[in-house]
Amino acid sequence: MKQYTDAELAELLDNDVFHVIGDTADELGMECYVVGGYVRDIFLERPSKDIDVVVVGSGIMLAEALKKKLGRNAHLSVFRNFGTAQLKISAFSKLTQPGEELELEFVGARKESYSHDSRKPVVENGTLEDDQNRRDFTINAMAICLNRQRFGTLVDPFGGLLDMEDRIIATPLDPEVTFSDDPLRMMRCIRFATQLNFQIEDGTFDGLCRMADRIRIISGERISEELNKIMMSPHPSIGFEYLQRSGLLAIILPELAALDNVETKNGRAHKNNFYHTLEVLENAIRMSQNTLYSPLYFRWAALLHDIGKAKTKRWDPQLGWTFHNHNYVGAKMVPELFRRLKLPLDAKMKYVQKLVDLHMRPIVIADEEVTDSAVRRLVSDAGDDIDDLMTLCEADITSKNQVRKARFLENFRMVREKIADLKVRDYRRLLQPVVDGNEIMEMFNLKPCREVGVLKQALKDAVLDNVVPNEREPLLRLLHEKAKVLGIEAV
Repeated sequence: MKQYTDAELAELLDNDVFHVIGDTADELGMECYVVGGYVRDIFLERPSKDIDVVVVGSGIMLAEALKKKLGRNAHLSVFRNFGTAQLKISAFSKLTQPGEELELEFVGARKESYSHDSRKPVVENGTLEDDQNRRDFTINAMAICLNRQRFGTLVDPFGGLLDMEDRIIATPLDPEVTFSDDPLRMMRCIRFATQLNFQIEDGTFDGLCRMADRIRIISGERISEELNKIMMSPHPSIGFEYLQRSGLLAIILPELAALDNVETKNGRAHKNNFYHTLEVLENAIRMSQNTLYSPLYFRWAALLHDIGKAKTKRWDPQLGWTFHNHNYVGAKMVPELFRRLKLPLDAKMKYVQKLVDLHMRPIVIADEEVTDSAVRRLVSDAGDDIDDLMTLCEADITSKNQVRKARFLENFRMVREKIADLKVRDYRRLLQPVVDGNEIMEMFNLKPCREVGVLKQALKDAVLDNVVPNEREPLLRLLHEKAKVLGIEAV
């Protein structure tokens, strides 16, 4: 993490937009600060385009004054019920880089209080200290002054800089107060820890565990938004382990939490399918540079691929622990899970459902003789998603027995080769009509000539355009029709 003095921060903020904001605030007699994620990302050396400005006074008034100065190069949206304003500065403004827009959020410093069953706060005007107290985490509570006399001065009352150095997520106040006031912060806590690869501070994590049940008042849309951000982080397994350990997962995704269970009978235990799933998820991300459909929903398919195992687990005295048809049961569970989390119920959901349903098929084919018919049926059922399915299956091999793992992966390589070979052969078969040029010449007593080429192309186009099936009788009828147009008679 980069360290900066106030003077260095002033240089980093030596940008026309920050000077204009600060000068306008001075003209209005207001204190103003850039706060939150933009400040955090300066120290983490991450790009950040969205700028949050807190004003000791009226944020709306400052935004309106800036709009007057910028004229047509800025678009102002005011949300008086929330005491906030948004200013979008166009790429044509002198305050922006060529081709880039800026989005500024203005809010008056405030203090908030919440009732037990609502995320809607009672808001009162407050000081900068009040505003920083209500922030979610210490690393998001830092502020840098934009007023001319104190331009670049860092205000860090909760030691956010030290927490970034130690790579921890902590709340500025008692975590139970922070999480009770806005339970979505529990999801954000885990999301930040996952994205930044930080640890959650022990006291903060304990508070998160105690307050987990409060997540029930949060809508599915807000939860899935945070889940998707966790999912798209470099190592989402970090977040899902935190969700499980805190008790949040049992509330928001109980089907996944139920996999964290190991039973032993007659000295035989099955693997922990929750931690197996996290390993598969990490493997899938590493193996899939370019999924055909969507990186996000490919990751969802990896996360849910064994979701049916808790429901299908059985003990068989001869076979041991079994999970028969867990892929089919899991696929049936996907729509309800997506519906509850307010995830899309369109082609994205069907893609996840398909991969969950089919993820055992290549394993069965690989275990048996790899026949053309079995592979052709698999390709037909998987369609354009066959490569994603094979990648998921390869990611699913998590055995610690390297010999067994190598054998499975070699079998999958053979299945992939058979798929590629069948695609080529089927493609050629479909491209080449069953009536060829030699038969055309014999049928019409022709030597190689332009007309033969015209007739061959007519048949080929008809097959490719699905005008007729690639079968002898329909092609012969079409051939005679085309020949008649060309004035050619059969012998």
